[in-house]
Amino acid sequence: MPPPIIELTAVDQDYRMPGAAPFRALHDISLRIAPGSWTAILGPSGSGKSTLLNVLAGLDRPSGGCVRIAGTDLGPLSENGLTRWRGAHVGVVFQFFQLLPTLTVAENLLLAMSFVGRIQPKARAQRAADLLSQVGIADQADKRPFRLSGGQQQRAAIARALANDPPILIADEPTGNLDSDSTRAVLAVLKRLRDRGVTVVVVTHDPAVAACADRIVRLVDGRLVDGRRTEAA
Repeated sequence: MPPPIIELTAVDQDYRMPGAAPFRALHDISLRIAPGSWTAILGPSGSGKSTLLNVLAGLDRPSGGCVRIAGTDLGPLSENGLTRWRGAHVGVVFQFFQLLPTLTVAENLLLAMSFVGRIQPKARAQRAADLLSQVGIADQADKRPFRLSGGQQQRAAIARALANDPPILIADEPTGNLDSDSTRAVLAVLKRLRDRGVTVVVVTHDPAVAACADRIVRLVDGRLVDGRRTEAA
């Protein structure tokens, strides 16, 4: 078996508010995720799903424990080092898209490439076109995001997350605001990515979405209560 691409060991996450006792959002989370798999993190609101996503994406540092992703222990990295590491290794898809409204869809992808510098400038335009084709919205490249449907915007956000060819894609409720047809289209994109070897981690509250994954990780009150494989895996 290959080593895990994501490995969390005894991870805690505490939040401190002035004048209040610390609130523990994650309790002793240990989790291993295989490369090229699709994992769904399932749980009700307030269960710690988004907190876990932020730790996995290197957006937040845990209060305790170890986070090792793609062979790197994130703990010793400086803030600048963590930003550079994240740009090269993890693509993040947010529930509300977060596409820049003043840029076209293609320009959103080009900007992501320019920030990281991993893709050579002369190759960026073709890569943007290829990614938009892969997610089925090549014909929307020159439009601004507000002219796209919700499903098209989410697929554009997925393409942007893949702009720098990261081995890991992490998505926060990627179908939470979509109709059933758009949900099916986005899930089909995620499945194709998994089949190509991208490690996909999806945070969701929807059991139907989680059922598409190879594995379901269930959180309750910040605790891992189940990490089983789905029957289809």
